[in-house]
Amino acid sequence: MVWGEAGPALTLVGKGVCFDTGGLDIKPSASMLLMKKDMGGAAAALACAQVVMEAGLRIRLRLLIPAVENALGPDSFRPGDILRSRKGLTVEVNNTDAEGRLILADALALAAEGEPGLTASFATLTGAARVAVGPDIAPFFTDDDALAGALMQGGQDWFDPVWRLPFHAPYEGLIEPGIADLDNAPSGGMAGAITAALFLRRFAPPRYVHFDIYAWSQSDQPGRPKGGLWQGGRALLAALPEALGL
Repeated sequence: MVWGEAGPALTLVGKGVCFDTGGLDIKPSASMLLMKKDMGGAAAALACAQVVMEAGLRIRLRLLIPAVENALGPDSFRPGDILRSRKGLTVEVNNTDAEGRLILADALALAAEGEPGLTASFATLTGAARVAVGPDIAPFFTDDDALAGALMQGGQDWFDPVWRLPFHAPYEGLIEPGIADLDNAPSGGMAGAITAALFLRRFAPPRYVHFDIYAWSQSDQPGRPKGGLWQGGRALLAALPEALGL
């Protein structure tokens, strides 16, 4: 979807996995109970777009949502498959449950083909992010220090807690399997949120921020009823005047 004819460019990308069984590397049943929320990144991006349009911001907005279901079937991709991405980079599938970064990669490559301006992606991407900061805080990754500062301030002002995690360059080797260009699920289990973000950065436009969100409130809280939860979006919207010069 595109909206607006004047102003700086903003591209929003949201992970839209409508349900995630884990594919052939199937999740345990207990791990599937909340997988209806695996489209939380798409919902977050849609919410941001709605606010931009309703506020009439002078922005050229583009919204990209790769929408899929990760299920089992005769056409399911298999562990060990090599996929060629939209950008041309090949990816070895070492875990079919790391599907979100595959669809985001192609959406981010599409974003980079136009005039992306600032690109922001939202995704319920890794359990490692929850281990790092818990369900209430949305970690984000960006190389733009000024944008990071504006996001931290916006999150504080708009009661949308976010926290910056690093694109740690020495971990780049962890996402390079040697058979293909990239590995969708590095072995070892360490720094999972960072390696996922590094994977996405290989496809993203230069000015980029990625939010790894939980998108769910586990109990009723003030302003956060139990259920789907918008995370990272308010911090991003609060940062837009500084980030885009509005």
